[in-house]
Amino acid sequence: MPTNDSELQAQARSILDAIAFISFEQCQPLSREFNHIPARPGIYAIRHRTEGLLYIGKTKSLRGRFTGGHKAFLWAWLDQYNDADVRIAAQLIDHWENPKLLLELEAIILRATDPPYNVQIPTER
Repeated sequence: MPTNDSELQAQARSILDAIAFISFEQCQPLSREFNHIPARPGIYAIRHRTEGLLYIGKTKSLRGRFTGGHKAFLWAWLDQYNDADVRIAAQLIDHWENPKLLLELEAIILRATDPPYNVQIPTER
């Protein structure tokens, strides 16, 4: 777990690298049940094949987050993206018991990427 700001920044960069730069083919395709996604805590990205990052989020259960629906999927449909061109990249997080840390990691990643489907990006303190 990060103990200072530079360690937090480094961890956020590592997570961002994992979800933004994994090849699109290695990302998880959309499905009805999302059985291929673990029911574990993580930070995730909804990605488009050519447009890149569409949405960044965090959750206690990756699978649960998607089986209940997700606004990014609706917005992608409204933007008329082909479902084969939208996938999920996820990074599992071991220290979910620290919600403040996850909020900070998510905020750093959001400020660095500014994905179009994230409505409000937390401001830096």
